[in-house]
Amino acid sequence: MRSPASGPPPAPDPANPTEASGWATIAKVAPYLWPEGETGLRIRVVLALIFLLAAKLVAVGTPLIYKAAVDALVPSEAGTGWLVAVGAVGLTVAYGMARLLSVCFQQLRDAVFARVAQRALRRLALETFTHIHRLSLRFHLTRKTGGLSRIIERGVKGVEFLLRFLLFNIVPLILELLLIAAIFVFLFDARYVATIAATIALYVWFTFKVTEWRVKIRRVMNEQDTDANQKAIDSLLNFETVKYFNAEAREARRYDRAMEQYEAAAVKTATSLAFLNTGQSAIITAGLVVVMVLAAIGVEQGVLTVGDFVMVNAYMIQITMPLNFLGTVYREIRQALVDMGQMFGLLEYPPDVVEKPGAPPLLLSGGAVRLQDVRFHYDPARPILKGITLDVPAGSTVALVGASGSGKSTIGRLLFRFYDVSAGRLMIDGQDIRGVTLDSLHAAVGVVPQDTVLFNDTVFYNIAYGRDGASRAQVEAAAKAARIHDFIRSLPEGYDTQVGERGLKLSGGEKQRVGIARTLLKDPAILLLDEATSALDSQTEGDIQESLRAMGQGRTVIMIAHRLSTVVDADMIVVLEAGESVEQGSHAALMARGGRYAAMWTRQASEVDAAE
Repeated sequence: MRSPASGPPPAPDPANPTEASGWATIAKVAPYLWPEGETGLRIRVVLALIFLLAAKLVAVGTPLIYKAAVDALVPSEAGTGWLVAVGAVGLTVAYGMARLLSVCFQQLRDAVFARVAQRALRRLALETFTHIHRLSLRFHLTRKTGGLSRIIERGVKGVEFLLRFLLFNIVPLILELLLIAAIFVFLFDARYVATIAATIALYVWFTFKVTEWRVKIRRVMNEQDTDANQKAIDSLLNFETVKYFNAEAREARRYDRAMEQYEAAAVKTATSLAFLNTGQSAIITAGLVVVMVLAAIGVEQGVLTVGDFVMVNAYMIQITMPLNFLGTVYREIRQALVDMGQMFGLLEYPPDVVEKPGAPPLLLSGGAVRLQDVRFHYDPARPILKGITLDVPAGSTVALVGASGSGKSTIGRLLFRFYDVSAGRLMIDGQDIRGVTLDSLHAAVGVVPQDTVLFNDTVFYNIAYGRDGASRAQVEAAAKAARIHDFIRSLPEGYDTQVGERGLKLSGGEKQRVGIARTLLKDPAILLLDEATSALDSQTEGDIQESLRAMGQGRTVIMIAHRLSTVVDADMIVVLEAGESVEQGSHAALMARGGRYAAMWTRQASEVDAAE
């Protein structure tokens, strides 16, 4: 069991990783839109861009048809040209067809691009999930599950939003504005273009300025949301503890305080949104009125037709609608970049333990373990192990005992390479574990921890987790070896019984036996028992010790124990104190020596007698 004295120092908060910048975030998303080696997806990207361009060309041409239809309805404007030949009805039908065609191109664009977007989301989500599993134990001891899950969830949603709106709203809007500006220059004069340009520039400036202010408020709201969610999940995960201490009201107050801070931030977000929307509407309306007044004057002076007036209005509406939407889109894109920046910051969180390039797999020839002057610290000012040298011959059983904080569990974590030694070497069959692949190392070492944590799934799934693709017969054989098969068969649903979150539907002894069966199915050459029975009662401990002894046959076993009664049969017992080996030998030899081990044995025996 990890004690405060031997645990790692706080790492940078993984629930609040460093945020990547906006442009850096966009640069990281770009490769997912043009995936290497995915010809089919690249073709879809090209087709989507073609449909996007077609939709905008049709959309920009539609008001010209509308103008022609209006002029055809005014005899003084129709003349004798093609307007009369086509007729108002024909132009109206053409106008309707153009609008339909624009929508069809947009839908085709979305349909073609959907697979590209979803594949990008899938790859990013998988990359994040995989990276989190690669991170070191230090990270997972300090992480906040609720906050971490929100970062991943918001980050993936942010990518989806960015793909949908940045590509299919912002870029098309810029293209549309350029085309409309060209038409206004060609058909009208510079006053119209200048008014539209000034309106858009003022609108964009106002939107960006206010949105940047709102992003800070939104970030605070997100932090409060993450904190409240973390407190809720933490409380629910500790449901039994809450009940034991009659703390439901206390937890509710704690959660409500977090939600109160979220409420204040959310109110600021809502009021600032109202201010932004009002300012945007005022700017757009002013620009629209100025352009329409110019067009109306032109009609009165006979320079423009009624159709021109209607066309100007149509173009202004065509501009203002997406501009109104631009405010929301920009805000959401900015927030998406914040969320994605946190997710990419998480992806850049470095693992403490990395595999050497080209590392070979571990070659087992028995499973002998050797610690050669092993030193380890989380903080140089506080060494945990101070030069441990230990030989564990293949097939032998060695027990590590000592007070809390002496370094017992640290040795187990170093063996599994949750951390790397600070100095010295830790070898298996003569191979430094830092020079072999992590997969082969983890396959060679099986661990039965003090508290076996189970997945919220069936008993079968939890035992079968020990070996990917294990058959029913193999799972049942492991359960029999762990002496839990009969108990499982007595359950109403047998091996299909759900164990609940973290295995809460099973007793401590039942969970341990499932954990033993799972490790037996893994069939490791080296077995690490990390205080595997210290949390159990004496009767259950005795029963499970028999299973563990049988499990250790033919394997190298390292036992980390608090109760000395569980290690009397070990081939060698190592007594640790303050990170140093102070005694080594068999139970009988250490008792005869009358040193630290003998004193510990006497003290524990007296405690048992007093308890009885």
